[in-house]
Amino acid sequence: MSIFLQHFVNALQWGSFYALIALGYTMVYGVLLLINFAHGDIFMVGAYLGFFIGTYLLTTFGSTMPSWLVLTLTLLLSMLLTAGVGVTIERVAYRPLRERGADRLYVVITALMVGLLLEYLNLGFLGARRRQYPTLLETQVYSIYGVNVSNLKIGIIGLSFLVMIGLELIVRKTKIGMAMRAISYDREAVPLMGVPVNRIIVATFIIGSSLAALAGNMFGAAYPILTYNMGILIGWKAFIAAVVGGIGEIRGAMAGGYLLGFIEIFVVAMGGLPGFGWLSSTYRDLVAFTILLIILTLRPTGLFGVARRQKV
Repeated sequence: MSIFLQHFVNALQWGSFYALIALGYTMVYGVLLLINFAHGDIFMVGAYLGFFIGTYLLTTFGSTMPSWLVLTLTLLLSMLLTAGVGVTIERVAYRPLRERGADRLYVVITALMVGLLLEYLNLGFLGARRRQYPTLLETQVYSIYGVNVSNLKIGIIGLSFLVMIGLELIVRKTKIGMAMRAISYDREAVPLMGVPVNRIIVATFIIGSSLAALAGNMFGAAYPILTYNMGILIGWKAFIAAVVGGIGEIRGAMAGGYLLGFIEIFVVAMGGLPGFGWLSSTYRDLVAFTILLIILTLRPTGLFGVARRQKV
């Protein structure tokens, strides 16, 4: 039981990264019906910004500033700057196409181009050398009924759940959330009601990019090796998780992210059981994507998705 609980906690942490990134995908799609394929690279940008901000704060104020304040400032500043990157991308790359009524295919190609641009700007300016994310908080490990849980792991899981609950409340209970849902329902009629569509879209990119930065910093703290292309695979997996959960639905993004995290962790864990020796990290993605494909075959709109109807 203790081994099972240990893997369960690990899966919660791993799924939290997927869920936070998937929320960014699902928010942009819910408002614009746009798959922002650059979102995984925004995750990478957030992690690198956290690396530079955290390193600067530690080297400049490390002896006088408490570690919790360094961590808080690193998270907030990296989220703020990454939100600025997201807004810039929307303003420079996506809005001109939207205002000209460009076909969705061109927007998707633009999103892929923006992702590659972010990766190779990082590669060009910083090089291919891996960087180690700074230790912003001293790690403490607690043993609870044979399960080892660090303060970092507890913080990642707890903060992820708080952010997701807060986002759900924003979308369901606030005016800006009502405007987001209205734009998703009928973007042509919403301006006639006096809703500033461009401001709501900017707010959506701010929230989505901030969540990607939060996930990037938490990922860097848990697995402290950063690379210029770290956002590719985890970004694609988070997108798949969002689709499986029902893209456009916040609950779906959360469910899909945690489902994928649990499948990946437990596939590797089962490799140590009798009769499952053929399972290993080599087959982790194969088993995970096979299960997700079966789910989409049974429910093409995802776990929480609803089929959209269009008037012709």
